[in-house]
Amino acid sequence: MRFDDASIEALEDIVVEAAKAEIMPRFRRLSADDVRRKTSAADLVTEADVRAERLIAERLRRRWPGALIVGEEACSEDPARLAGLEEADLAFVVDPVDGTFNFASGVPLFGVMLAVVVAGETVAGLIHDPVGGDTLIGAAGAGSHILRGDRTRETVRVAEPVPFAEMTGSVSWQYFAEPQRSLLARNQTRTLAAFGYRCSAHEYRLLASGHAHFVVYNKLMPWDHLAGVLIHSEAGGHTARIDGSRYRPSHLSGGLIAAPDRDSWAEIRRELWAGA
Repeated sequence: MRFDDASIEALEDIVVEAAKAEIMPRFRRLSADDVRRKTSAADLVTEADVRAERLIAERLRRRWPGALIVGEEACSEDPARLAGLEEADLAFVVDPVDGTFNFASGVPLFGVMLAVVVAGETVAGLIHDPVGGDTLIGAAGAGSHILRGDRTRETVRVAEPVPFAEMTGSVSWQYFAEPQRSLLARNQTRTLAAFGYRCSAHEYRLLASGHAHFVVYNKLMPWDHLAGVLIHSEAGGHTARIDGSRYRPSHLSGGLIAAPDRDSWAEIRRELWAGA
């Protein structure tokens, strides 16, 4: 199945509608009953997550009946929904509010992420910024760009390679077990600067648009990474699991390193794990 410009435009309309109808009206207006804890105090779900995912799923089913829809909140209730992602002829993977902790805290760093998977391959990804009103879009073989609210487009490109000591990056060391946790936290201090947004949508945006060099993740859920990895790749970057193998939609473990190119990826892998 081919996703052309018209299909991607329809997807962009859907995520923008969800942001305007269900997300932004609740930003900084959540009541105590609108926020619920999932696995920990840092893992939250809000009424905006639930309602935005429901709207997106309804719109997707209307246009693409029969497609598999894998939403973060639906999978929290029923993890079996993840089954079949690799085998589906057409699947949509949705994170209705990536960065829910930020959203619930009133911090304007959150996004809507949507990936399109055809026969086990990610073919398109969208990251919408409800606050800024623009959308980062990537399509397999067609590059990546930002579509602004005024409908102008800007092509994005990853940063030029630099030595490890001059890199800016993010390492989600909190999701690693010891001794890797302490090792990664310590070795990251040898880079130029670190960032951590608690929001993969904005972290992938930073990478794809050339404003940072790398991210390292260990927790792999498809709604957090499929869209970002596709967009980053189409912007010229290189992503692979920590063992160097290719990342696929079915992977839930093995970690990820995203870098400007293969050589940078190898340097990041070597330097961050130095001393192991």
